[in-house]
Parts: sequence; structure tokens; C-alpha cells
Amino acid sequence: MIYLDYAATTPVDRRVLDAMLPYFRENYGNPSSVHRLGQKAETALEAAREKVAAVLHCKAEEIIFTSCGTESDNLALRGTMMASRKASSGTWILTAKTEHHAVSKTAEQLEKEYGFQLEWLDINEHGAVKPESLSKAICSDTALTSLMLANNEIGTINPIADLANIAKANNILFHTDAVQAAAYLDVNVEKLGVDLMSLGGHKFYGPKGVGALYVRKGAKLLPHMTGGGQENSQRAGTQNVPYIVGFAEALHLAMEEREARAAHVIPLRDRIIGQVLETIPDVQLTGHPEHRLPNHASFVFKDVDGNLLLQMLDSAGFACSSGSACKTGNPEPSEVITALGYSHDWALGSLRITLGTDSTPEHVDSFLKTLPVLVEKVRNLNQR
Repeated sequence: MIYLDYAATTPVDRRVLDAMLPYFRENYGNPSSVHRLGQKAETALEAAREKVAAVLHCKAEEIIFTSCGTESDNLALRGTMMASRKASSGTWILTAKTEHHAVSKTAEQLEKEYGFQLEWLDINEHGAVKPESLSKAICSDTALTSLMLANNEIGTINPIADLANIAKANNILFHTDAVQAAAYLDVNVEKLGVDLMSLGGHKFYGPKGVGALYVRKGAKLLPHMTGGGQENSQRAGTQNVPYIVGFAEALHLAMEEREARAAHVIPLRDRIIGQVLETIPDVQLTGHPEHRLPNHASFVFKDVDGNLLLQMLDSAGFACSSGSACKTGNPEPSEVITALGYSHDWALGSLRITLGTDSTPEHVDSFLKTLPVLVEKVRNLNQR
């Protein structure tokens, strides 16, 4: 099987696994316990927090460990808006329909079930939010803006530093979902200027089931999980020490090896984009042609059933995606593709190819030989 779905998840790096293993058996204490085993676990937990903070260029106490990127997004939006309501300091949320469901569905629920007000920001033809779109939407009652650093479906990178500056100038909290971005982009929160940032470990060769939320000191959150005083009383529950250790090591390696990893995948990505656009009729690249993730190629094919194409690729030995991994099996077009303005005959035919450390030129050669044949087969079936 040739794996071309690294945006969905990544294999755990052997070095990350080695860092995790001692905390399953030898050092298995609860970090809230006062005995020596508990203290060892707490030491590992706080060392991991320091390691993450070093990558993000923030204070260790500004890191909250969670179960995944989705939980981090939920805590950022729900926690911020509930705290804002408590302080009577704003009811509007600004976001975009190109966001991951962890943000867009949470924002919709906050509007529908909790009475907050929601505005969708305009995007350009590449799926990016323009700074002027944000400036135009801000009002005196805006509490939070949430916009992703890089899009998981189409790879477009948003101008987050510019957008965050606009929010800051208007005293509005700014959250970015950096779950897809952290594997290849700088997540220095001082450079980005964000107040909250979500991360998920399994997108950069760490384990599934662990994430983090950066919360700038002074930003108010109402916890959505209550109980003990873990994570500065922001997220109750016994911390998953081995996974947190793995998360920190994976993020550290992503920072250390970022340039080398990008240099490995960019030529492969560019070859896929160039040859698909040249050899297959009625295809369009989705996302920005230049300002996109280094490992990310995505397309729409006219008159193609994207799910059928995925099944045929799978049978031929290739693991790809129709966009977000969460949408696999959904016969409806992705909201992200629809938001870009594609008609139904185009929007149903989306394909995402994402590369990683184990991708090779031979993998790409094999894929590029197979894809045109399968696209033609799917189109012929569609015409019957």
C-alpha cells in the first residue's frame, strides 16, 4: 500500500515511540500523586510542557494539554465565548466556512444552542480570508475570531499574522487552528500574534489522542471539563503522560527537521500538481498555487464521483482522501469545496494527495501512472 494521506494522520516516529514507552510500564504514576512515582510522572509532564513552550515561544503555563486538536478547538471557542458572556464583553464570533468542522460546527452550535452571534467571513478564490474581509466584519460586540493557519482540505495558508494584528488592534481575541500546519510551518505564537492556538499530535508523527491548546496569559476561558485542578484548572482529568511526552517529542522533531522535511516533499508535490494538470482533462487545482502546505496537492475533477475514485485508488494500492478524512464516505460535496464556488458536477470530484517522510519518487511515479486511467474509468461509469 502506498500511503498518500499524511494530512489525515501520520505514523508514529520511532523516536517518539521510544520516548513514550517508559511511561506505560516503568514510570506509570499519576502526576497528581505526591509519592515518588507520581513525582516522576509530574516531572515528565512538566518537561513536556516546557518542550512544547520552547517550540511555540511562549510560557509553559500557557500550554493546556488536551485529548486532540478537536478538543483544543472546542475549548478555545466554547471557553472563550462563555467567559465573554460571563464578563459581558461580546457575543459575536467571526470565522469562515473553510474551517475544519471542529471550529465551524462548534461555532454553529454556539449560535443555535447558546444564543451567540456568528458571521462567516468572505474567502478568496483560493480559500484564504483576506485581511480586509476581517476588518469589514468587526463590530464593537465581536469577542473572538477563529481562522486556521493552513487548510486541511486544500492546503491554502492564511495570512494569520496580518489577520491577528487586525484583531489585536480591535481588542478581539484571535484563535488559530494550527492542527494541519504544525508539521511544516512555524508555530511561533509571537510571530503569529495569536491569543489561542490548537495543535494535534498525530498530524506530525506523534500519537493519536493527544493535543494542546496555547492560551496567551490574560485570555479568559471557562473550562468545558470540570473536576480536578489539572492543567491550571482549565481542563480536568488525569493527564495522559506517555502521550503528552510523545506529543512534545514529535513537535520538537517537527521544528528541528522542518526544513529538511519540506525540502523532501516539495519537489514530489510540485511534480504531482504539474503532471495531473497536464495529463488529465477537466481538472483544477484547489487551494493557492504557491501559498500552500509543502506536502499538499488537491484537485477537483469534473464529472467524477470522488468516493468511487478513492475506492478504485485503494484497490490499486493507494491511500488518498477526498478532502478531510472526516468526510470519507459522505456523498455530499465538502463545505470547503462548495465555499470555493464550484458547481455540483465539479465539487463531487475532489481528491487530496498528501506526502510525508516515507514518500518516495517511485511512489509518485506509480501514482501518476495510475490516476489518469482511474479518472477515465470513473467518468465512463458516470456517463452510463
